[in-house]
Amino acid sequence: MGLGEHKVKPLPFAYGALKGISEQVNKWHHDTHYAGYVNKRNEIEIGLEKTDKSKANANYSEFGEMKRREAFNAAGQILHEMYWNTLGGNGIAEESLAIAKKIKSDFGSFEKWKEDFIASTKISLGWTVLCLDRSDGKLHNFVADSHNQGIWGTVPLLAIDTFEHAYYFDNGPNRAQYIEAFLKNVDWKKVNMEYEKAAKN
Repeated sequence: MGLGEHKVKPLPFAYGALKGISEQVNKWHHDTHYAGYVNKRNEIEIGLEKTDKSKANANYSEFGEMKRREAFNAAGQILHEMYWNTLGGNGIAEESLAIAKKIKSDFGSFEKWKEDFIASTKISLGWTVLCLDRSDGKLHNFVADSHNQGIWGTVPLLAIDTFEHAYYFDNGPNRAQYIEAFLKNVDWKKVNMEYEKAAKN
Protein backbone atom coordinates (compact mmCIF):
# COMPACT_ATOMS: atom_id res chain seq x y z
CA MET A 1 0.00 0.00 0.00
CA GLY A 2 1.34 3.39 -0.98
CA LEU A 3 1.06 6.67 0.92
CA GLY A 4 -2.49 7.95 1.18
CA GLU A 5 -4.06 4.72 -0.05
CA HIS A 6 -5.96 3.55 3.03
CA LYS A 7 -9.47 2.39 2.10
CA VAL A 8 -12.77 2.75 3.92
CA LYS A 9 -13.80 -0.82 4.69
CA PRO A 10 -17.49 -1.70 4.40
CA LEU A 11 -19.46 -2.73 7.46
CA PRO A 12 -19.27 -6.52 7.92
CA PHE A 13 -23.04 -6.52 8.53
CA ALA A 14 -26.10 -4.61 7.32
CA TYR A 15 -26.60 -1.11 8.74
CA GLY A 16 -29.76 -2.21 10.52
CA ALA A 17 -28.51 -5.59 11.75
CA LEU A 18 -27.56 -4.68 15.33
CA LYS A 19 -29.87 -4.97 18.31
CA GLY A 20 -30.21 -1.65 20.13
CA ILE A 21 -27.89 0.30 17.79
CA SER A 22 -29.91 1.86 15.01
CA GLU A 23 -29.38 1.83 11.26
CA GLN A 24 -29.11 5.63 11.33
CA VAL A 25 -26.36 5.64 13.96
CA ASN A 26 -24.41 2.98 12.06
CA LYS A 27 -24.68 5.03 8.85
CA TRP A 28 -23.47 8.24 10.51
CA HIS A 29 -20.84 6.46 12.55
CA HIS A 30 -19.39 4.45 9.67
CA ASP A 31 -19.96 6.65 6.64
CA THR A 32 -19.09 9.99 8.26
CA HIS A 33 -16.98 9.55 11.41
CA TYR A 34 -14.95 6.48 10.50
CA ALA A 35 -14.61 7.42 6.83
CA GLY A 36 -13.42 10.86 7.95
CA TYR A 37 -10.49 9.34 9.86
CA VAL A 38 -9.47 7.22 6.88
CA ASN A 39 -9.64 10.18 4.49
CA LYS A 40 -7.74 12.52 6.83
CA ARG A 41 -5.08 9.87 7.42
CA ASN A 42 -4.54 9.69 3.67
CA GLU A 43 -4.43 13.47 3.35
CA ILE A 44 -1.93 13.78 6.19
CA GLU A 45 0.35 11.03 4.85
CA ILE A 46 0.59 12.84 1.52
CA GLY A 47 1.00 16.21 3.23
CA LEU A 48 3.85 14.97 5.41
CA GLU A 49 5.88 14.19 2.32
CA LYS A 50 5.71 17.86 1.34
CA THR A 51 6.37 19.52 4.70
CA ASP A 52 9.67 21.20 5.53
CA LYS A 53 11.11 18.88 8.18
CA SER A 54 14.01 21.27 8.84
CA LYS A 55 11.51 23.59 10.60
CA ALA A 56 10.29 20.91 13.04
CA ASN A 57 10.34 22.02 16.68
CA ALA A 58 8.55 21.27 19.94
CA ASN A 59 6.70 24.61 20.09
CA TYR A 60 4.98 24.71 16.71
CA SER A 61 5.66 23.50 13.20
CA GLU A 62 3.52 22.27 10.36
CA PHE A 63 5.34 18.93 10.52
CA GLY A 64 4.73 18.61 14.27
CA GLU A 65 1.01 19.32 14.05
CA MET A 66 0.58 16.92 11.14
CA LYS A 67 2.46 14.14 12.97
CA ARG A 68 0.16 14.52 15.97
CA ARG A 69 -2.94 14.38 13.81
CA GLU A 70 -1.49 11.45 11.87
CA ALA A 71 -1.50 9.36 15.06
CA PHE A 72 -5.01 10.55 15.97
CA ASN A 73 -6.50 9.67 12.59
CA ALA A 74 -4.59 6.40 12.18
CA ALA A 75 -5.74 5.21 15.59
CA GLY A 76 -9.27 6.39 14.81
CA GLN A 77 -9.27 4.24 11.70
CA ILE A 78 -7.81 1.17 13.43
CA LEU A 79 -10.06 1.31 16.50
CA HIS A 80 -13.21 1.79 14.43
CA GLU A 81 -12.32 -1.15 12.21
CA MET A 82 -11.93 -3.32 15.32
CA TYR A 83 -15.21 -1.96 16.67
CA TRP A 84 -17.10 -2.95 13.50
CA ASN A 85 -15.29 -6.27 13.03
CA THR A 86 -16.21 -7.62 16.47
CA LEU A 87 -19.92 -6.74 16.24
CA GLY A 88 -22.71 -8.64 14.53
CA GLY A 89 -22.85 -11.55 16.97
CA ASN A 90 -25.22 -12.61 19.73
CA GLY A 91 -23.09 -11.43 22.67
CA ILE A 92 -22.56 -14.95 24.01
CA ALA A 93 -19.01 -16.03 24.81
CA GLU A 94 -19.14 -19.81 24.76
CA GLU A 95 -17.07 -21.36 27.55
CA SER A 96 -15.15 -23.51 25.08
CA LEU A 97 -13.60 -20.45 23.40
CA ALA A 98 -9.97 -19.76 24.29
CA ILE A 99 -10.79 -16.09 24.95
CA ALA A 100 -13.52 -17.08 27.44
CA LYS A 101 -11.06 -19.34 29.30
CA LYS A 102 -8.44 -16.56 29.34
CA ILE A 103 -10.97 -14.03 30.64
CA LYS A 104 -11.95 -16.44 33.43
CA SER A 105 -8.28 -17.03 34.28
CA ASP A 106 -7.31 -13.35 34.37
CA PHE A 107 -10.48 -11.80 35.83
CA GLY A 108 -11.82 -14.69 37.94
CA SER A 109 -15.00 -15.06 35.88
CA PHE A 110 -16.66 -13.70 32.77
CA GLU A 111 -19.05 -11.71 34.99
CA LYS A 112 -16.14 -10.02 36.79
CA TRP A 113 -14.61 -9.11 33.44
CA LYS A 114 -17.96 -7.72 32.30
CA GLU A 115 -18.31 -5.69 35.51
CA ASP A 116 -14.83 -4.21 34.98
CA PHE A 117 -15.48 -3.56 31.27
CA ILE A 118 -18.78 -1.80 31.94
CA ALA A 119 -17.28 0.34 34.72
CA SER A 120 -14.33 1.24 32.48
CA THR A 121 -16.68 2.14 29.64
CA LYS A 122 -18.78 4.37 31.89
CA ILE A 123 -15.75 6.51 32.79
CA SER A 124 -14.08 6.54 29.37
CA LEU A 125 -14.20 9.73 27.33
CA GLY A 126 -13.30 7.94 24.09
CA TRP A 127 -12.63 4.19 24.11
CA THR A 128 -12.41 1.13 26.31
CA VAL A 129 -10.31 -1.63 24.79
CA LEU A 130 -9.87 -5.23 25.92
CA CYS A 131 -6.18 -5.92 25.28
CA LEU A 132 -3.65 -8.69 25.68
CA ASP A 133 -0.71 -7.08 27.49
CA ARG A 134 2.53 -8.72 26.42
CA SER A 135 4.37 -7.30 29.44
CA ASP A 136 2.48 -9.58 31.85
CA GLY A 137 0.67 -11.95 29.48
CA LYS A 138 -2.73 -10.95 30.88
CA LEU A 139 -5.92 -9.40 29.57
CA HIS A 140 -6.79 -5.87 30.67
CA ASN A 141 -9.58 -3.40 29.98
CA PHE A 142 -7.69 -0.19 29.19
CA VAL A 143 -9.32 3.24 28.93
CA ALA A 144 -8.21 5.64 26.20
CA ASP A 145 -9.79 9.09 26.35
CA SER A 146 -8.53 9.91 22.86
CA HIS A 147 -7.84 7.84 19.75
CA ASN A 148 -4.09 8.16 20.03
CA GLN A 149 -3.83 7.11 23.66
CA GLY A 150 -3.04 3.50 24.36
CA ILE A 151 -0.69 1.08 26.06
CA TRP A 152 2.41 0.16 24.07
CA GLY A 153 3.07 -3.53 23.61
CA THR A 154 -0.56 -4.58 23.91
CA VAL A 155 -2.75 -6.26 21.32
CA PRO A 156 -6.29 -4.82 21.13
CA LEU A 157 -9.00 -7.50 20.92
CA LEU A 158 -12.32 -5.73 21.51
CA ALA A 159 -13.00 -1.98 21.38
CA ILE A 160 -16.08 0.04 22.30
CA ASP A 161 -16.44 3.63 21.11
CA THR A 162 -17.72 5.81 23.97
CA PHE A 163 -17.70 9.13 22.14
CA GLU A 164 -21.23 10.54 22.16
CA HIS A 165 -21.68 10.15 18.39
CA ALA A 166 -21.77 6.37 18.94
CA TYR A 167 -24.92 6.41 21.09
CA TYR A 168 -26.57 9.78 21.70
CA PHE A 169 -29.07 9.57 18.83
CA ASP A 170 -30.37 6.24 20.14
CA ASN A 171 -29.93 6.62 23.88
CA GLY A 172 -29.39 10.28 24.72
CA PRO A 173 -27.27 10.53 27.87
CA ASN A 174 -28.06 6.91 28.85
CA ARG A 175 -24.64 5.45 28.07
CA ALA A 176 -25.37 2.34 30.16
CA GLN A 177 -28.13 1.37 27.71
CA TYR A 178 -25.68 1.67 24.81
CA ILE A 179 -23.06 -0.44 26.63
CA GLU A 180 -25.68 -3.13 27.20
CA ALA A 181 -26.63 -3.05 23.50
CA PHE A 182 -22.98 -3.23 22.44
CA LEU A 183 -22.35 -6.30 24.61
CA LYS A 184 -25.42 -8.04 23.16
CA ASN A 185 -23.95 -7.62 19.67
CA VAL A 186 -20.36 -8.77 20.30
CA ASP A 187 -19.26 -11.64 18.09
CA TRP A 188 -17.04 -13.51 20.53
CA LYS A 189 -15.88 -15.95 17.87
CA LYS A 190 -14.24 -13.02 16.08
CA VAL A 191 -12.72 -11.76 19.34
CA ASN A 192 -11.46 -15.28 19.92
CA MET A 193 -9.81 -15.34 16.49
CA GLU A 194 -7.94 -12.12 17.35
CA TYR A 195 -6.89 -13.54 20.71
CA GLU A 196 -5.64 -16.82 19.25
CA LYS A 197 -3.58 -14.93 16.66
CA ALA A 198 -2.07 -12.72 19.37
CA ALA A 199 -1.37 -15.65 21.70
CA LYS A 200 0.64 -17.46 19.00
CA ASN A 201 3.03 -14.56 18.44
